[in-house]
Amino acid sequence: MNGEELTEQETALYDRQIRVWGADAQRRLSKSHILVYGMKGIIAEFCKNIVLAGVGSLTLVDDRAVSEEALSANFLIPPDESVCIGKTLAELCCDSLREFNPMVRVSVEKGDLASLGAEFFDKFDVVVISCCSLATKKLINEKCRKLSKRVSFYAVDCRDCCGEIFVDLQKYNYAKKKTDGATECELQYPSFQEAISVPWRSLPRKVSKLYFAMRVIERFEEAEGRKPGEICIEDLPAVLKLKKDLCEAQSVNESHVPDTLLERLVMGAKEFPPVCAIIGGTLGQEVIKVISSKGDPVKNFFFFDATDGKGMIEDISNPNLES
Repeated sequence: MNGEELTEQETALYDRQIRVWGADAQRRLSKSHILVYGMKGIIAEFCKNIVLAGVGSLTLVDDRAVSEEALSANFLIPPDESVCIGKTLAELCCDSLREFNPMVRVSVEKGDLASLGAEFFDKFDVVVISCCSLATKKLINEKCRKLSKRVSFYAVDCRDCCGEIFVDLQKYNYAKKKTDGATECELQYPSFQEAISVPWRSLPRKVSKLYFAMRVIERFEEAEGRKPGEICIEDLPAVLKLKKDLCEAQSVNESHVPDTLLERLVMGAKEFPPVCAIIGGTLGQEVIKVISSKGDPVKNFFFFDATDGKGMIEDISNPNLES
């Protein structure tokens, strides 16, 4: 991404953005390559934002056909059913995204992301995944970590009015603004496996209850062999039993994972479009900050619950910050 200047066309198109975050940040964006997997509503919002921001290329992976659930949350899918025939979600979203910004190269990759070799991910600067099982999150994260270059990894999930973003930037250097100028900082990130392996009793009291609830849901879907989101109210007794078992194993009070919160996540496994817009917007801002190396990034996790109307940034495994 270094050593290449913006073209006259790029400078004219992104003039307003350049005034906000500078030509160097825009240059980095225009040379960046992003991979996304799982075209859910939250990912559609994210893709729209980074395409408008002017990334270099965006590659979409999702071989699923259009479903009623997808139509309810993904605004990139055309309302004309005849257009959707024979096309995957990724292909439909690709066509729509190209219209937002013709200067961004938007393409589709077919296949199972988990089966692709590490060399495939070496083509990208940022990898964002959704609709993924617990095992797949761990696998893709580890593939990104094994590369010779740093690839930023994000795993995102949205259920009803709640959502979560996991961030792994590995060893990340950035400029932090201060009153007397800017200071160079370094963050060391844990992997997804390392982050969720921290004993619950060791976590600060202020950690979002959504963190624990999402881990319970993940474990339930994994144990039952379910795809992400394949859960319903009939599963609630089994989910509550698993919560009790996990709390006992982790030596924490069951109040860490309220039954009412788990019930909401089980009943509302589908996405809530307004929440998709908030979390997708947050994810877009975070990726732009990381590509431009400007601004404080999310440490490990970002949580949002529309019932309290605010987001929470959590440092689950205490990355070491060096200034």
